[in-house]
Amino acid sequence: MMKSRRYLPWLLHLPVFFFLLSDMVFGAPVHRRHRVVHHAAGARTAVAVHHSGASVVHRASYVTPGPVVRGGPWTEPTYADSTVGDNADGEDLEVRRSAVEALGAYNGSVVVADPNTGRILTIVNQRLALSSGFQPCSTIKVSVALAALSEKIVASDGKLFRRGGYNLTQALAHSNNFYFATLGTKLGFDKVSYYAHLFGYGEKAGLNIAGENSARFPGEPPKNGGVGMLTSFGEEISQTPLQLAGLMSALANGGTLYYLQYPRTAQEVSDFVPRIKRQLDIKGLIPQLKPGMLAAVEYGTAHRALQDAPIAGKTGTCTDSHTHLGWFGSFNDLGKNKLVVVVLLTGGRPAIGPLAAGVAGDVYRSLSQKNYFAMDRAIGSPTLISTQICCAR
Repeated sequence: MMKSRRYLPWLLHLPVFFFLLSDMVFGAPVHRRHRVVHHAAGARTAVAVHHSGASVVHRASYVTPGPVVRGGPWTEPTYADSTVGDNADGEDLEVRRSAVEALGAYNGSVVVADPNTGRILTIVNQRLALSSGFQPCSTIKVSVALAALSEKIVASDGKLFRRGGYNLTQALAHSNNFYFATLGTKLGFDKVSYYAHLFGYGEKAGLNIAGENSARFPGEPPKNGGVGMLTSFGEEISQTPLQLAGLMSALANGGTLYYLQYPRTAQEVSDFVPRIKRQLDIKGLIPQLKPGMLAAVEYGTAHRALQDAPIAGKTGTCTDSHTHLGWFGSFNDLGKNKLVVVVLLTGGRPAIGPLAAGVAGDVYRSLSQKNYFAMDRAIGSPTLISTQICCAR
């Protein structure tokens, strides 16, 4: 009897272990088992632009394909007018039109930012994007990969094991849960937490953006699965689209974590000056990380974002409080004319990371067709306004 009790705690961890192991055994992450729902699911018409006094509001016109919530555990509709309540004053209207058209009838948010300045060019569904956040799902793997590279947990070939298994590029491309759960175990919670806070988790991404929430990062390993579940699924973390946009911007520009700014008037746009939150020591790590994010689009979980120009990104899919989530954080790799596009989909089972990647791909494609990436954009001189060290080991 005493002997059986001694093994009981270990036995309770078996379900979590086999859940994570299933990715490696069956060759696909959990979220890739869902069927991708194409844009044809909701018939869309042209985007209308409405003017009301000094406010400019963009509304998507669409036909909702039947009931928005089809029973089950989901508490959010898959389809909705995601522009309701938005105020587009101060936004780049060309970027906004492309983002609204790409999102179409889906319930979600699109944030587009200039990674070389930290300026937010548009937020579709401002209520959702500025909320208290959602579980980051597999997008947390970007932060974990940077932490592992910083601590030299990953070998030069990107492999965790001497024989067999994914390397870092393959693990990012296919969002392999077992690989990143193992990274979390090797790093330990304290180091995972340190780097996550360094990269912007647990704090506001923006500077004086009305209504923005900071979301949260747990103070201890999750009770459900420990640090392995945190580093593979983002368990007990909440993330806002702005936080993911801030981290993606730092990857796109070589390591500068800007305060995201959201100018709301023509005067604020004219007077815009980039402001640096802190400089991240990741410039030498990005060449080891980026191939996996490019591979995710070329042949992995984000394949629906694929187009002629290279796109680097990371998908995420999970369930948070009876709401299915589909994330995609990305940037285009086009020299100085880069944009960061973050998509968050909420709702029922169709809200998955691959679909979010497809939405982002449509944003890039639309802007490319409009020759947007060939335009010169004036940039003010950066001003470092934060000298406080954010994190302590």
